[in-house]
Amino acid sequence: MSYLPLSPKLANLADVLAKYPGRGILIYKLLQDFKGSGFSLSSEIRELIVTYTLDLNGCGFCQNTHKAVFAAFDLDANVFGQLSTDIGSANIGENLKPLLRFVQKLTLTPDQITPADAQPIFDAGWDEQAFLDSVFLCAIVNCVNRVVMGAGLDVDYSLAYKVGINNGQPILTPG
Repeated sequence: MSYLPLSPKLANLADVLAKYPGRGILIYKLLQDFKGSGFSLSSEIRELIVTYTLDLNGCGFCQNTHKAVFAAFDLDANVFGQLSTDIGSANIGENLKPLLRFVQKLTLTPDQITPADAQPIFDAGWDEQAFLDSVFLCAIVNCVNRVVMGAGLDVDYSLAYKVGINNGQPILTPG
């Protein structure tokens, strides 16, 4: 049930995008880009960044997403607990840790980002595209989280991926 007094039955992001299509075009394009192939980061790393950002936001959707990430990385269920406690000791590749530290700071304290936060990413061997990919992924997730949480919607992102555009307007597609 949404926080919207005139639209209390808007249950999820797809409902809001259908009711307010002009607002939905940008979100749809961001979500579409996330699933696209223009990223230098592998789909597994993208999913890790997305799931970690959702976890930082306290998003209940994380529980379902974790399963896909665990399978992709062949990780056990303790990884996200490790990440939330101490990224440095988490059982992930050392080159991923600077990316996740940056995502953590960008999500929780974006006003405190400095060049010193970005440099470890480059020192770990990532290029500018990978850096920007992680920034954009973090931004997309935070944007969608703020809409969903701010409007009091159920967290069902699977519906958001079923949104399409027809004649410049978002539409729901079966699936």
